[in-house]
Amino acid sequence: MINYSEFLNKKVVDVKPSGIRKFFSIAEEMDDVISLGVGEPDFMTPWHIRQIGIKYLEKGATRYTANAGLLELRKEIANFFSRKYKVEYDYKSEVMVTVGGSEGIDMCIRSLISDGDEVLVVEPSFVCYRPIVETCGGVAVSLVTRDENNFKLTAEDLEAAITDKTKLLILPYPNNPTGAVMRKDDLVAIARVIKKHNLLVLSDEIYAELTYGDQNHISIASISDMKERTIVINGFSKTYSMTGWRLGYAVGPKPIIEQMTKLHQFAIMSAPTNSQWAAIDALKNGDEDIERMIADYDMRRRFTVNAFREIGLDCFEPEGAFYVFPCIKSTGLGSEEFCEKLIMSKKVAVVPGNAFGDCGEGFIRVSYCYSIENIKEAISRIGEFVKEIGADNGN
Repeated sequence: MINYSEFLNKKVVDVKPSGIRKFFSIAEEMDDVISLGVGEPDFMTPWHIRQIGIKYLEKGATRYTANAGLLELRKEIANFFSRKYKVEYDYKSEVMVTVGGSEGIDMCIRSLISDGDEVLVVEPSFVCYRPIVETCGGVAVSLVTRDENNFKLTAEDLEAAITDKTKLLILPYPNNPTGAVMRKDDLVAIARVIKKHNLLVLSDEIYAELTYGDQNHISIASISDMKERTIVINGFSKTYSMTGWRLGYAVGPKPIIEQMTKLHQFAIMSAPTNSQWAAIDALKNGDEDIERMIADYDMRRRFTVNAFREIGLDCFEPEGAFYVFPCIKSTGLGSEEFCEKLIMSKKVAVVPGNAFGDCGEGFIRVSYCYSIENIKEAISRIGEFVKEIGADNGN
């Protein structure tokens, strides 16, 4: 009998499985479950984008592209950043196409982090940052954001966390799971600290276009002297409802993009070819699709926040992405216990807040990228569940 533990990489073994997928897997094995757990748009990829993908398949565009991606796509990405965020990139040397935004995050961290390097991770946040840092031999240091600060990173908290081993800040805004957004004044304040301590920033802006209200997304790369310190990760999954096309990109300083592309070359070779052709059309002709989806998400966002407040759960009003992060501390249950009992008794799947860092304990993440009918029914069931807990506790 082979003892496989002798062969497996201990750093990988020690990584905990995603808390998001745990409840998604439970839901898959049950009948009649309403899942508000996975952050995947319920819109179909717009037809004009699908048409281009089909067209290039029919034309036989099924070979590898350049490692960094089609030159035509990289040019459109640079154009997109110029017109949307007022940041200029050389499409030949400062842009690379990846297999989803997640690969871009992986390649960036692996290109920068060595044994003992400290990486500041804003939390609560998406589940992949910490495991990648740790498997690279780095040390992930939590930067806790709080409800009372609208889940924004403050310059004071950033300053207090920096040591002589700090190399990189991971800054994901709009934030998954909280929906928090950093505005220009927030970014200017933390940029001063970053420049003072000579740090780099991995800015995960995958939800950039899903920002609500009258203020558009501001990339930290657009702040004075920050472009040279910032690697921006973005993609097509959320903005254009292209999750299954597996396409993202990174923009940043040439010396870093070169190393990321080298790793990408050995691990991936190139992103899917027909996806890249489709993405060109998305960038050129997809602005109206974004506006249509944002309007629908915004309606769901406002409904979901109000519905949670009506059933007695405090709920921060998100300004971006497509999640709400209600506080369930009043129920007396921990996050995982709440989610486990909810799915078993009411057949509603949501994600425990501590899946996104220990500071997420006492919260749950609920995605509103589902039909309004499903959202209404799910929150109605959650309301019944909360009442039953209160009755059991004598409240």
